[in-house]
Amino acid sequence: MSVEFRLAGADDAPVLSRLGATTFTETFGHLYQPADLALFLTNHGEDHWRQELADPEFAVLIAESEAGEAVGYAKIGPPHLPFEPRGTAVELRQFYLLEPWQGQGLADRMMQWVIDEAERRGGDDLYLSVFVNNYRARKFYERWGFVAEGRYAFMVGSHADEDVVMRRPL
Repeated sequence: MSVEFRLAGADDAPVLSRLGATTFTETFGHLYQPADLALFLTNHGEDHWRQELADPEFAVLIAESEAGEAVGYAKIGPPHLPFEPRGTAVELRQFYLLEPWQGQGLADRMMQWVIDEAERRGGDDLYLSVFVNNYRARKFYERWGFVAEGRYAFMVGSHADEDVVMRRPL
């Protein structure tokens, strides 16, 4: 299965809205009450995506199948996690691949873009947060040189999850 990568534009808001909600639900939906999940997924609304896609502080890489289906994305932007950056910081805000596309090396290609783009933007460090029990993702990030910096409560509706903040020097 062949995949192409491209930068997202304003016209991609509907696709990213659907893909963001689908990938989050596929990965974590079983952890939450329906009302909490529904409230959280408002963060993936088309209007929210349009605002971020129009903001030069953000960049989104989309992975598309040869049939033109969006199967994953990586989004970087300015830091918003509850931490004190050590220098100029870039944050990996979201990083998702649909399950059938995992384990094929696509995540490595996406992460290389994330690091290259963060460096291009003059970042000293790249930050992210990851659910404490998402061991597969944590192992992936550690393989890419990220180290744990601390923890915080990541809210999904009224439900608090414990997330690990990780940092990678650039």
